[in-house]
Amino acid sequence: MTTVETIRDFSIIFLALSTIVTQVILVLLLLEIRTLSKMLRENISPILQSADETVRTVRGTSVFVTDHVVSPVVRISSMAAGVSEALRVLARRGR
Repeated sequence: MTTVETIRDFSIIFLALSTIVTQVILVLLLLEIRTLSKMLRENISPILQSADETVRTVRGTSVFVTDHVVSPVVRISSMAAGVSEALRVLARRGR
């Protein structure tokens, strides 16, 4: 056996072993990806439900604040502005 043949044989063995190791690693990665996707499916649903509940709470709070705080303040403010303008017009007429 010559040196070239020996190097060739070792190269073939090395390539075969590296291919086997690579395939084993790929299979392990696929299994990990499957496990990760399953975990994400199980954990994202409760997070999305919690986020939806929070959005509904914020929406209800904003509607409540609009109906019971902002609208009355706007009405009072506009009424005060109207009365103020009316008094200003009446004060000008008196002069």
